[in-house]
Amino acid sequence: MTRIVLNTPLAGWACPLAEVPDPVFAERMMGDGLAIEPTEGVVRAPCDALVVGVAPTSHSVTLRIADAVEVLIHVGIDTVALAGAGFTAHVAVGDRVRADAVLLDFDLDIVAARAPSLITPVIVVSEGATVEVLARDRLVGWGDPLLALTVAATVAVAPPAGDEAIHVLVMPLPHGLHARPAARIVALLKTHAAAAVFEAHGRTADACSMVAVMALGVRQGDELTVRATGTDAAAAVEALVALIEGGMGEAHTAPGLAPALSRPAGTLIPGIRAAPGFAVGTVMHLTQSTIAVPEAGAGPAIERAALDAALATLGGRLAAMTGLGSEIAAAHAALLDDPGLSVPASRAIAAGSSAGAAWRSATQAATTALQATGDPHLAERVADLADLEHQLLALLYPDAAATAPAALPDDAVVIAADVLPSQFIALDHQRLAGIATAGGGPTSHVAILAAAAGLPMLVAGGTALLEVAEGQAVILDADGGWLDPSPDAATLAAAGDRIASDRRRRPAELAAAQAECRMADGTRIEVFANLSSIDETARAVEFGAEGCGLLRTEFLFLGRDAAPDEDEQAAAYAAIATTLGDRPLIVRTLDIGGDKPVAYLPFVPEDNPALGNRGVRFSLARPDLLDIQLRAILRGVPGDQCRIMVPMVVAPAELAAVSAALDRALVAVRRRHRPQLGVMVETPSAAVLAGALARDADFLSIGSNDLTQYALAADRGNPATAALIDALNPAVLRLIALAADGAAAHRRWLGVCGGIASDPAAAAILIGLGVTELSCAAGAIPAVKARVRTLRLADCRALAVRALACSTAAEVRALAPPLVEEAA
Repeated sequence: MTRIVLNTPLAGWACPLAEVPDPVFAERMMGDGLAIEPTEGVVRAPCDALVVGVAPTSHSVTLRIADAVEVLIHVGIDTVALAGAGFTAHVAVGDRVRADAVLLDFDLDIVAARAPSLITPVIVVSEGATVEVLARDRLVGWGDPLLALTVAATVAVAPPAGDEAIHVLVMPLPHGLHARPAARIVALLKTHAAAAVFEAHGRTADACSMVAVMALGVRQGDELTVRATGTDAAAAVEALVALIEGGMGEAHTAPGLAPALSRPAGTLIPGIRAAPGFAVGTVMHLTQSTIAVPEAGAGPAIERAALDAALATLGGRLAAMTGLGSEIAAAHAALLDDPGLSVPASRAIAAGSSAGAAWRSATQAATTALQATGDPHLAERVADLADLEHQLLALLYPDAAATAPAALPDDAVVIAADVLPSQFIALDHQRLAGIATAGGGPTSHVAILAAAAGLPMLVAGGTALLEVAEGQAVILDADGGWLDPSPDAATLAAAGDRIASDRRRRPAELAAAQAECRMADGTRIEVFANLSSIDETARAVEFGAEGCGLLRTEFLFLGRDAAPDEDEQAAAYAAIATTLGDRPLIVRTLDIGGDKPVAYLPFVPEDNPALGNRGVRFSLARPDLLDIQLRAILRGVPGDQCRIMVPMVVAPAELAAVSAALDRALVAVRRRHRPQLGVMVETPSAAVLAGALARDADFLSIGSNDLTQYALAADRGNPATAALIDALNPAVLRLIALAADGAAAHRRWLGVCGGIASDPAAAAILIGLGVTELSCAAGAIPAVKARVRTLRLADCRALAVRALACSTAAEVRALAPPLVEEAA
C-alpha cells in the first residue's frame, strides 16, 4: 500500500463533489475527489507527476502520479464548449513536472462569463485508490494538503476471449470525446464482458480508460472505429454506438445561457440574457454614424501607405490594451493580419480604390461569408468585423468620424441596435447600469465584456427597444429576459428596494438561519437539507438545516467495485444522524438506474433508462440489496429521528412490498419502533394516486426534478430541452395539488425535496398548495427561511389558486413578487 498526498492545485474554496452542477462529477461517475471554486486562474501540479492528458481546448489536464494513479483537474463545467477561449496550457503530454509547476492558466472573467460554472473538480479517475479528503468547506491555497490517496498493488487481468465486433461511425458529438462522454463510455463498458478500443487519427485507445479516450482527440465529424473482443463483444459495440449516436445530452447550445422560452406579457419587451443581473436606470441611446469614404484613391502607392499606417496605429492601440477587453483586443489584432482581409483590400487598392473603400469592401465581404454559414456563433463575429472597420476608417478619415458620445447619466441603461466592443470599452462603467440591444447575440464579445464587468445585458430585443424614449426610467431584468420601458412609480420603487435589499440580504439571512422557521402568522414550516454525503451534513447544519429531507444513499454505492455491506452502510447512516443531532433524517432507499448506472450491478442496456428499471423497481428486483439497506438504516438511525422514503413509486403495490420488507428488517434487528415510511412523488402516476398511497404511507415528498421532466416530456439532462424544465409550470403545480389533496385526505404531511424547494420565489406557492416541509440545497436554506418568514398562510393559499389558473411558468413566477411585498 502506498500513501500519496496531493496538494491544492489552485487557490479557492474547497467543497464536496456533490456541489458540482453536473451529475457526472457530482455522482462520482468519473471517480472520487473534491472540487474547488477558484479565486485565481492558475493551475499547478499537486505533486511530482507525468502529464498523460491535456484537453485540445486546454481546459483540463490529467496527471499520472507515482506511475500508479491518474488524476484529472477539470476547470469549470462545460468549458469544452469555449473551444479554448480564455485558456492557455503550459505543458504537453509526456512532460514530467515537479510539484507546483504551472500546468495551465485561464482568464477568470472570460471563463466565468461563458461557462455555467467555474467550479473545478479534482478527481482520481483510475481504479485501485481510496481517497481521503484533507480539506473541505474552507479556503485553500497552493500547496495546502487537499487529498490523500492510498494505492493498492494492482493485478493484471487478461482480456476476455471470444468473438470480435467492429463498427465505424462519424463522431456526432459537438465537442467530441471530452470528459463527460468519456466517463459514460467507461461506465457502460463495465457492464459488458468485453475489451473495447477506439481507433482514430491512426491511433488506438483503450475505451475503458477515460484518459486514453480523451487523449485520442476525437472531434465532431471525425471517423471513429469501435472495436471489441470477448463473449459480449457484439452487445458492447452496439451499446457504445447507440450511446454515442444518441448524443449523450451533448446538444450544441451556447454555454452558460438561459434562453427565455416563455416571454413576459403586457408592455414588457422580451429579449435574451447575455449577461446576468438586474438594474434600474435612465435610457441613453448609443448610435454610431457611418463614416463617409471616397471611392477613388489618389494612387495605389499613396493609398497603400495610408492603409499600412492606419493598420500599424490600430495594431499598436490593441496591443497596448490591458485589463478589461485585452483578450478581445488580441483577437481583433489577429484579424488585422488576416489575409482574408488584407489581400482583398490590397487588390482593391491596386484596382484604384481608396484605402477606406478597399478596407470597407474587404470587411463587408467577410461579413457576408460569415452570415452565409448559418452558424449563429460565427455570425456574432460580424460585430468584431464592424468594429475593426469603424476603428480603421476613423483613423483614415478623422474629420469624417463621428464625435464622441455624450456623457452618460448616472445609472444609465444604454440602448442600441448593437454595441461594438470598442464602444463598450469607451463607456464610463461607473455610470453604466446595464445594456439592451435590438440585435446582437448572447455569445458576442460585448456580452463577455458585460458579464466580466458585472453589468446586466439583454440582446435580441427587437426594434421595440429602439423606440424607448431617451431619458426614460426603465427596469432591466436580464435574468428574467425582459425590459420594462415604462414602469410606474410603485414598480420603480419596488425595483429599487430589490437592488438595495440584494446588497444587504445575504449577511442578514445567514445570521437568522439558525432560528426555527415560522411564517409571519406563526405557521410552522420545516426547512430541511438535501444531502449526498457525510461531508455535507455539518455544512447543512451550519446553514440552518432543521433536518435532512433527502439523503441520497447512492453515494455509498457509486465509484466502487462492490456494494457496501450492512455494517458499512449502518456506520455511514449513524455518522450522518450523529452530526444532525436530534434533527430528523429521511433516508431514501437506493435510487440507481436511469442516469446513475452502477458497474457491478447487472443493468441490461435500455433504450430509455429514465423510464426503465430504476428506483423502487430495481430494489424490488434485488430484495437482497433492499433488505441489507433497510437493516442498516434501522441500525444506524435511532428512534424518531429515522424516516425512510421510497423513490420512483407509481403504484400502491410497490409501497406495500417495501413496507413488508421493512417489517422483516425490524424483526431482524430486534427493533420495535417502526419509523415513518414515505413515498417520493416524482411520477405523474404517484401524484394522481396520492390518495391511495397516503392511505398506507406516513408522508409524501415531491421530487420536483423528475416529476417535471415526466410531466413535460422534457429530459432534464438534455441541453436541448433543459430550458423547458420549470417546476412552476402549471401542469406540474396541478400534479403537486393532487398530491397535496391525497396527503390531506389521510392527514399526512407533504414535503418537497426537488430543486424547486431551493427557489425562494416558489416557497409561497408551494406552501399555498399544502406543503409544510421544504428540503433544499444547503446553501439555499438561509434565503428560503428568510422568504418563508415574510409570508402568511391565507395569502399563500390565495396565490396558489391564482397560480393553478395560469397557463405558463412565466405567468406563475410573475405572481410571486406582489405577494412578498404585501406579506412583508
